[in-house]
Amino acid sequence: MRIVTIRGLLLVLAVMAIGACGKQRDRGEPDAGPTPAPDACTGAGCPGTVCSAMGKPETSVSGTVYAPNGTLPLFGINVYVPAHDPGPFLDGAQCDRCSDALPGDPVVQTVSDANGQFSLIGIPSGDNVRLVITSGKWRKQIMLAHVEPCTVQALSTAQTTLPRDHTEGDLPRIAITTGFADSLECLVRKLGVADSEISTDRGAGRVHLYAGEFGKDKFATGFPGGSDEAFSLASTLWNDLAKMKSYDIVMFSCEGAQYSRTKPQAALDAVKAYADFGGRLFLSHWHNIWIEGATDEDNMGQVPAVWGASATAPGIATWTDRVEELAINSSSRIDETSNPKGVAFASWMMNVGGSTVRDHIELVNQAPDEHDVVLSSGRSTCAAVDPERAERWVFLPDQGGGTQNFQFTTPIEQPVDARCGKVVFSDMHVSGIAGEGVYPESCGTSLEMTPQEKALAFMFFDIASCVGVLL
Repeated sequence: MRIVTIRGLLLVLAVMAIGACGKQRDRGEPDAGPTPAPDACTGAGCPGTVCSAMGKPETSVSGTVYAPNGTLPLFGINVYVPAHDPGPFLDGAQCDRCSDALPGDPVVQTVSDANGQFSLIGIPSGDNVRLVITSGKWRKQIMLAHVEPCTVQALSTAQTTLPRDHTEGDLPRIAITTGFADSLECLVRKLGVADSEISTDRGAGRVHLYAGEFGKDKFATGFPGGSDEAFSLASTLWNDLAKMKSYDIVMFSCEGAQYSRTKPQAALDAVKAYADFGGRLFLSHWHNIWIEGATDEDNMGQVPAVWGASATAPGIATWTDRVEELAINSSSRIDETSNPKGVAFASWMMNVGGSTVRDHIELVNQAPDEHDVVLSSGRSTCAAVDPERAERWVFLPDQGGGTQNFQFTTPIEQPVDARCGKVVFSDMHVSGIAGEGVYPESCGTSLEMTPQEKALAFMFFDIASCVGVLL
């Protein structure tokens, strides 16, 4: 009888172990892989200690996610413990929907809030617990040497800052064209991307610079990413769909005019195909040509918009094509109604000092300490967007409610849940000495961000994120 009792007890314990592992999957959490043997329920996919039954807090980690500069907190960044190694990213544009599972099959996951803060509750305890911090192809992975059960572990800024270079983690592959009137190439340095990651398309950097019309066309002597190399022409990028598809994000700095002679219909078609495929496209000011079509004297009416009005669909936007700069010390407004992330955007701008009054973004054009540097300025070329086809992010109450920033997903012809890419249009300009010159000397020395640049930073990291609603 004694032998039977021990065997019976072992059988009960085995059944309990199977039930414990099965219970996690019954809660709707991802399966960690093959079902383990009854006596081998171990690893990240197994349930942790039930701390509440002992009157203790759940096993957790907390922290604040920062941009690569280590000072700007970020909203909407995924933080999770994977069931297994998430593996490497593939370079280049691809369809990334929020309905898809994150790499590595999260055991527990959360998203950073409007303060950049997160609390990941119910993580496994033990040694060597992997933590992933990611948005799109921005990714930091850290290995927690030991997680004590039923405790809350605070993570350091160094642990939760997105990578500055490839030695610290993963960065998306980004192409930026320069221009006569804007300096998007200066924004990435302010956000903390290391100089060693900024190169020409012939270099090994994760960020490649191309020369737009009358924009910067070479690196300063000794710049670590370029060593005085000349930039390839922007037209070699937007004329080549295969080349664009090798980048996760493509950003076009304003050239001061549309210069449609450098953007034939074939180029417009290629840019649309890139976004439809899953690319992320950021268009500054007169790069409205890709959405509106040509309005300049070179090709007025000869280069129609690829996303414009047609016989079967309205245009995404209507345009004023105003050329004058907005008045200094006027302000833009954040749209908390039309934009599903508007509330978080407005709260984030207050938290990072981009707004001193909620929803207001002040336009400041005078640099206090660098008189040769033009601070970010505001323009108004867009009158309105179709709310059924695009999200209005920022508008201009002093300009009849004109739209200053908007976003839409692509292919626009497909149902929302079948889209893969994103397009952002912005009438905000970045600080720096735009136009011809060398990089990065023309960006100035200040790393302080203007209110408009903080707004652009929010959209810069958002454009990298998945397409759809992240619940």
